[in-house]
Amino acid sequence: MLEAPSDAQDLAAKELAEKDKKQRFEMNKLNKRLRHAVGDAIRDYNMIEEGDKVMVCLSGGKDSYGMLDILMSLQRNAPVKFELLAVNLDQKQPGFPEDVLPAYLKSVGVPYRIIEQDTYSIVKRVVEEGKTTCSLCSRLRRGILYRVATEEGCTKIALGHHRDDILATFFLNFFYGAKLKGMPPKLVSDNGEHMVIRPLAYVREKDLIRYAKLKEFPIIPCNLCGSQPNLQRQVVGDMLRDWDKKHPGRLETMYNALSNVVPSHLNDHDLFNFKDLKSDGILPEGGDTLFDEEEVAPVNEMSRLFAPQKLNLD
Repeated sequence: MLEAPSDAQDLAAKELAEKDKKQRFEMNKLNKRLRHAVGDAIRDYNMIEEGDKVMVCLSGGKDSYGMLDILMSLQRNAPVKFELLAVNLDQKQPGFPEDVLPAYLKSVGVPYRIIEQDTYSIVKRVVEEGKTTCSLCSRLRRGILYRVATEEGCTKIALGHHRDDILATFFLNFFYGAKLKGMPPKLVSDNGEHMVIRPLAYVREKDLIRYAKLKEFPIIPCNLCGSQPNLQRQVVGDMLRDWDKKHPGRLETMYNALSNVVPSHLNDHDLFNFKDLKSDGILPEGGDTLFDEEEVAPVNEMSRLFAPQKLNLD
C-alpha cells in the first residue's frame, strides 16, 4: 500500500517547482537581453551578411560558449542566411580534456572542426620559465585560425571578446601603451585576408557569467598551460569591476565614449588638421562649447575620481 505524501514532501515539491519556474523566467529574460545586444552589434557594424560562413572560435570558456549559443539562436530567425562552423584549436596543453568540446558540439548539432597542433611545446621552448606565454601563444593561434578559415572558405571569423574586454584593452593602451586605442568590434586581419568580428561587443561580462551557469556549459579552465596571468590586464579588470560595483552605469558611459570621439578636441594632428584651422566664423565640431559645465562630470564625482588614494602596504 502506497503512503500518502507528507506535508513536508508537498512543501519541498512546491519549493522545487517555484525555483524551477524562477530559473526559467531568469533564463528567458537574460537570453532576450543577450540576443538583443548581439543582434544590435551585428546590425550596427554589419558583421554578418547574406551567405556568410562564420567561423566561431571556441576556447572552451564561458565567452565563446555564450557566443556560439547566441549565434545559433539568432541564426534560426535572422533575416539573412548564414552558416556557422565551430572551431577549436587543441594546442596539446597537458591535461586538456579532448572529449569535452566534441561531445558538446555534437549535442547541440553545430558543424565543427577540432585542429590539433602542438603550439604548447613551441611556446615552452621559446619563452623563459616564469614569463607570460600568452602573447606568443596568441600569435601562433591566430595564424593557425587564419589558415583554417581559408581552408574552410569562411568569410568571417568570430571572436568572443565582450564589452569589458574592449574597455580593459582601451585602458591597457591608455595606461601602458600611450595610445587611445581599443579593440574594435570589426576589423581586417593583419594579413589583410580575413574579416574578424566580435559579436559580443555590447555584452557585459557579468551577464555571460550568469548565462554560463544557467546553461551549464562544460567550461574548460584557461590555465592548463601553467602560464602566469597578464598582471596588467588583471589590475585593469579589477579596477573596472570595482567601478561597476561602486558606481553603477560608469562602464556603460565609458563604453559609449568609445563611439563618441571628437578628434578636434584631442591632440592628434594626424587625425585633425590643426595647422590649417582658421577662425573664419564656421564652428568646427562644437568649438569650445564641449567645455561647458553640463558636459563634464559633477565636481563631487570628479573629486572622487582623482582624489589621492592611500596605499595599503600591509
